[in-house]
Amino acid sequence: MSRPAPLLVVGDALLDHDLSGRADRLAPDAPVPVLKAVRRTARPGGAALAACLAAEDGREVTFVTALGDDETSRDLRRLLADRVTLVELPLSGALSSKTRLMARGRPLLRLDEGDGRACGATEAAEAAIAAAGAVLVADYGRGTADAVRDALARAARRVPVVWDPHPNGQPPVPGVKLATPAAAEARGFAAALGEEPGRRAAARQRPARTGPGDEAADAPRGRLAQAAADARTLLSAWRAASVAVTMGERGALLTHGEAPMLVPSPWSAQGDACGAGDRFASAAAGLLADEALPEDAVQGAVHAATQFVEDGGAHGFAGHFAPTAQPQDGGGESAAELAARVRAAGGTVVAAGGCFDLLHAGHVALLQAARRAGDCLIVCLNSDASVRRRKGDERPIVPAADRVRVLQALGCVDAVTVFEEDTPEQVLQELRPHIWVKGGDYALTRMPETEVLEGWGGQVMLLPYLDGRSSTKLAERAAGQPGEPLPDATADRVV
Repeated sequence: MSRPAPLLVVGDALLDHDLSGRADRLAPDAPVPVLKAVRRTARPGGAALAACLAAEDGREVTFVTALGDDETSRDLRRLLADRVTLVELPLSGALSSKTRLMARGRPLLRLDEGDGRACGATEAAEAAIAAAGAVLVADYGRGTADAVRDALARAARRVPVVWDPHPNGQPPVPGVKLATPAAAEARGFAAALGEEPGRRAAARQRPARTGPGDEAADAPRGRLAQAAADARTLLSAWRAASVAVTMGERGALLTHGEAPMLVPSPWSAQGDACGAGDRFASAAAGLLADEALPEDAVQGAVHAATQFVEDGGAHGFAGHFAPTAQPQDGGGESAAELAARVRAAGGTVVAAGGCFDLLHAGHVALLQAARRAGDCLIVCLNSDASVRRRKGDERPIVPAADRVRVLQALGCVDAVTVFEEDTPEQVLQELRPHIWVKGGDYALTRMPETEVLEGWGGQVMLLPYLDGRSSTKLAERAAGQPGEPLPDATADRVV
């Protein structure tokens, strides 16, 4: 398979934070939820999220955006390091950031800070646009696309340009290959234009409708019919080759001729929808860069956005950037300190143990399910000596330091601690987790740690395990030994 084509992303970067916890009661002094066992994560937002998602597809991504000398800009640079090639525009003011307060995966409140704007183009940015083979513009209305608009207009005449517009931004430059407004955004842009001459005055006087009342207001025509009408209006007014109106779990409506094409979602995804539009736009732009037809690009983008939501959306993607406790390096919060803090805040501490030699899909599914059982997940890892005593002198294949690093890279893992003993009773005594997770293959086994957990009211919890996954099987296959083929990963849906 050939390497995915490079992509240039142009747009306004944000820094997003989530403060996630549990909200089981209201405050005594006001009718507001009390958030407990809070976990903070940070991730690139806005166009920076779109750029990182394109890079996750294996693309070489160059990102043109405005950054300054403020702390938020510095934090974002660190998150983007080694993921994309940055081409910076000057920024006036502080970079914008968003903070969501989340309870059990659902937002309670959002705080917006920073009003920085791009304040001019650079030769380097215009040269990057001129050299690009495909461009994605994510215009969040903070000036980046405006600063290089003439260069983007020239690019649209020669290469595929995908434009993801937002309410505070400007319309796309003429000639874009694909514009990707959400249904509410398409409604707002079309209303501002005035769909019919007799309604222009009313369109100028009313605000763009973006809330749940849209469907009720447009009930006689239906939501699909309204999206189709808006797409036709924008297709003509923007002089775009095609417009794809994204419609959440309904999929997307592609218009580039008389009859629109509905591309439905492959399934109904349950998860955080934040960032789904960026996932759609980045996937569509990448596929067009790979010379896909617009119909195929939109179909692939709908599938990518659905999977993104299923995987936890932007909140789940934050795990790719979240720092975890690193007791092996002596820095940060140790596993024991994390457990004590979560326990003191009334949260649930979950622990899981094992060798995790040659981490595979079965391990990941187990750990993801374990994290959903509580408010933090600590992995208790057998040391190299412990693994040798259990599995023989040929194991482990991967040394403990590398196994720690791989586990810490998983978004579902909050901390890793290594123990030297053959069984984990001692480390469990130190952590005192509420739940100790094991795979379902232990269902008929009385584990020695069960009695230890019962000492403080903890319990062992069994979770399903993906059949056929095994580090031993992987090692045998890598060594060229015959064995049964591993199951098709696409057939598994872990819940």
